[in-house]
Amino acid sequence: MDITLDKNDEQLSAILTVKLAEADYSPAVESKLKEYSKKAQIKGFRPGKVPTTLVRKMYGKGILVDEINALLSKAVDGYIKENSVKILGEPLPVPSDVNFDTQKDYEFQFELGLLPDFELPADQAISVDRHQVELDENTLNETYEQIGRQFGETTNPETSEAGDYLFGKLKKADEEGEGRTVLLPTNKVKNGAEQFVGVKANDTLTFDLSKAFDGDASAIANFSGLSKDEAAKVSGDYTLAVEKITRTAHAEHNQDLFDKVFGKDAVSSKEEFDAKIRSTVQDNYDREADNLINRQIIDKVVDATEIKVPTEFFKKWLVRANEGKLTAEQVEEHYNDYVKELKWSMIRNKVVEEQGLKVSNDEIVDRTIEKIMGQFNLPEVSEEMRESVRGFADNYLKQENGKNYIQEYEAILAEKVLENLRGKIVVNDTPISAEDFRNQAAS
Repeated sequence: MDITLDKNDEQLSAILTVKLAEADYSPAVESKLKEYSKKAQIKGFRPGKVPTTLVRKMYGKGILVDEINALLSKAVDGYIKENSVKILGEPLPVPSDVNFDTQKDYEFQFELGLLPDFELPADQAISVDRHQVELDENTLNETYEQIGRQFGETTNPETSEAGDYLFGKLKKADEEGEGRTVLLPTNKVKNGAEQFVGVKANDTLTFDLSKAFDGDASAIANFSGLSKDEAAKVSGDYTLAVEKITRTAHAEHNQDLFDKVFGKDAVSSKEEFDAKIRSTVQDNYDREADNLINRQIIDKVVDATEIKVPTEFFKKWLVRANEGKLTAEQVEEHYNDYVKELKWSMIRNKVVEEQGLKVSNDEIVDRTIEKIMGQFNLPEVSEEMRESVRGFADNYLKQENGKNYIQEYEAILAEKVLENLRGKIVVNDTPISAEDFRNQAAS
């Protein structure tokens, strides 16, 4: 067997050529033929007494192809590992004309995409902004309103009053069709609110959508299903075909509500409830701010890291690897996104390797236990209860042939990579109101 690698440094690609002589594959083929002879059941011959010549005639070509393919796979993988060739994806076979009926010696070629070495940005060379979200009374009031509606008593009166919700179909006045289903909050209407009072099911209202909400694109987008950009461009009259009126009597702030929101006896007074609401809302915004900074880190590190990509091979490999799911045209259209994903994967792997990052089985199990406890709102449990939850966690991680285990492993490893990178960049804390933060996230 002879294996050679011919590199094209300009395109970061290579051709791996494997030459097989008869002596390379013949022993394996002959051994397989003998096995078939012992197991084959052919009419007219006793089991184990089928002549090898007959087996060769009937199955020889198929056995030859299988053994050569197995030999090629082992040879290619072995060469790549032994020579530490860093490749993108998998080797792609180069089409060739091979005659297994007449040839004794064979030559096969594989196209490789080569991954180059690269350097990560220098420490402190990148800076990102971390939003320090400051809660405002409007945000807290909206939270209380949501809790009041969620846990309050809901009715469907015949006639609407101020503060009710109108359920129906919204569309531009001159458009065909029935429109999109919406739940319009009358308490958010800034101009002409009286038009939405005294309304009944089957009434149709015509109003200037933008004017009604004083041009507030966020408010329009929140209930209409339009994107913020679309909401900012609405103009003219819209119609709302009312189907139902919804009214919610807000739940009283008592122990029953406290238990429903935070669990049995988690808080026992209005003061504790208010403090818990504030801390929970703040934690949610802090978590969103962390997610945003993580996306910034990924974007900026990818942009600041110079990595050459085997473009032509990458495009070809994407189509082959996703055969029937991706076309060459689709790959071309979204190529920049695929390159970004590839570069981030390479950066992440380099950080893991250089920093020796690892994920232990205990970390995976503990993380899964915490997730389960969070789903069932179990902030603190006994050791006996925790062992029961551990049983659920173990069962979950074994499901789908270990797929859940791998997902948790990858999630923890990704967090460690980001934590490591965060320690090497400049983080600027920037105060921002909760409302501005929401508007920025929606844009």
